[in-house]
Amino acid sequence: MDSYSPKRTDTHQSAHVPSTSLKERVLTLVAVGFVLLYALWTLRAAGPAQDHPVEPGTALMATLSPEKIPLTTGEEPIDEIFTRAGCPVCHTIPGIAGANGQVGPKLVLGTTGTQRISNSAYRGQATTVRDYVVESVLDPERYIVPGYPGRTMPAWYGLKLSALALEKIATYLEQQTEGEQPA
Repeated sequence: MDSYSPKRTDTHQSAHVPSTSLKERVLTLVAVGFVLLYALWTLRAAGPAQDHPVEPGTALMATLSPEKIPLTTGEEPIDEIFTRAGCPVCHTIPGIAGANGQVGPKLVLGTTGTQRISNSAYRGQATTVRDYVVESVLDPERYIVPGYPGRTMPAWYGLKLSALALEKIATYLEQQTEGEQPA
């Protein structure tokens, strides 16, 4: 019995398959290359913006919200530190122009600081006038001066004043006494 099996002579189809496979490989490699380049570009762009300005509406801008920006660095003159912090709005402060506020007590801590610390109503930790000033800024509800309303001094001042600014404020206020004329 003679078995006849026809030979396949379609060489065009077998030659086409490897060529399509090579094209697919090249296209795949090019696509992967573009994806990797895009990923690297994205990672570079998401890194810290050291030399680039912060654009409004960006994620980095959200981390620089107003409550995180200090009112003063402490490098400013003392009157500017008080003014930027808003102290003159509520307090009378000897030697600071425009500091004629009536909401909070007059800031003559050279005279009143020791009296406040020794007052039986005082619940703070301060043992010096300097410490009392710092404590009053960082935790204003710790001691409310009799005759003045509580919950009026913002509790966030401790977050908005630099350590140097707070140090300058404390140094200045512990030297202010009742009846002293501004220098």
